[in-house]
Amino acid sequence: MTIVYSIMFAISIILLILYCVLVHKKQKEIWMVFLHVCVAVVNCGYLLLSLSKTVQFALIANKIAYLGQVFLIMCMFMSVIRLCGFKYSKALPIILFSVGVLMFGLIFTTGYLPWYYKEVTLTYADGAAKLEKVYGPLHITYLIYILLYFTAMICAIVYAIIQKRVRSLKKAGLLIAVVLGNIGMWIVEKFVHWNFEFLSVSYLMSELIFLFLFWMMQDYVHKEDVTETDTGEKSTIVVVDELSTAEKLRIVMSKLPEGKTLTVKEIEVLNGLLDGKSRKEIASALSISENTAKTHISHVYEKLEISNRQDLMRILYQ
Repeated sequence: MTIVYSIMFAISIILLILYCVLVHKKQKEIWMVFLHVCVAVVNCGYLLLSLSKTVQFALIANKIAYLGQVFLIMCMFMSVIRLCGFKYSKALPIILFSVGVLMFGLIFTTGYLPWYYKEVTLTYADGAAKLEKVYGPLHITYLIYILLYFTAMICAIVYAIIQKRVRSLKKAGLLIAVVLGNIGMWIVEKFVHWNFEFLSVSYLMSELIFLFLFWMMQDYVHKEDVTETDTGEKSTIVVVDELSTAEKLRIVMSKLPEGKTLTVKEIEVLNGLLDGKSRKEIASALSISENTAKTHISHVYEKLEISNRQDLMRILYQ
């Protein structure tokens, strides 16, 4: 079992390094970085626990694993919020972090006070150490802590679907699968006695799915993500030809219906349309076929709820 924990820990470290090195700074999601770190900490704790020779060392390793888990669930929640397109105040992470610190403070009393665990014993199975625990009266607080986070995640996803904030049902389905999968694994871990902590695998799988979802999200641009440009002195008459491409793009993106987005490729095609290029010129500039350019143009028109270039120009004149 120790070998398996070592592999899980090595994979989590490799994923953390790859994410920090390969993902461009502007595309990094802070909660994804924290998520990677927490998964690595959890697996480090499980590995150290499997190598324990004394109860004292096993308790320290167990606390390391709990440290990762307490803040991992917070990072998962914040990642779900981000993927669902919700805005949140700066106070929210501070409040959640403070609650996490209090939760870990309770867990840290293990070995000193009988609040979280009444007693623990060290056993060995399949060549790995394992803590056998008798839960204390305040252990229920951790169960409530976890369940509240899982419930909040499910509610956020469902509300995002109702409000059409989630760009596709497939993405929503993956998010729900991640949450329900972790709930299921967590419940099984609590009520079925195994010699292996399957949560280490569950967390790695969740990490990979979140990584995939954030990677998918990079291909989309919200209309509010297009920065405004300074057009100089304002006038009641707007001459379209004097507008910069960035300003034209901002105007058109501001007309996107609520919940609609354009892919990066569609943004590039739209830039070509706004510059007055023909379909053939757009295809040549983007190194795509005319049929592909035609498809992208149709998608742009559909999302803007217009029919042709004339309608597009009317948006600029308005």
